[in-house]
Amino acid sequence: HVQLVESGGGSALAGGSVRLSCAVSGYIFSSCGMGWYRQAPGKERELVSITSSDGTTTYADSVKGRFTFSQDNVKNTLYLQMNSLKTQDTGVYYCAAEKAVDGRCVHGLNYWGQGTQVTVS
Repeated sequence: HVQLVESGGGSALAGGSVRLSCAVSGYIFSSCGMGWYRQAPGKERELVSITSSDGTTTYADSVKGRFTFSQDNVKNTLYLQMNSLKTQDTGVYYCAAEKAVDGRCVHGLNYWGQGTQVTVS
């Protein structure tokens, strides 16, 4: 049974920082892609950052240079360090882990956490 539980959301001022955590259980770390998505009010969910099974990390252009995705394979925890926050970073942030079908990782087919709200003002 795969579980992803986010924590660390809240309110921050523009220019400030927030660190999100995601505790993962029941999933083989780095077997497939793992990452963070967000959904702003009235918008579709979008990819923020993802690390593929080969260790390559990519970021959305809107967060490059400000956000850092990391993971602790001992603690089975993902992190998203968000610096230089902007009001447009407001949204619900979800951690995700890709599912595998017939032994192949399927990008976009994810296990999801429940989400954590980040509000930047």
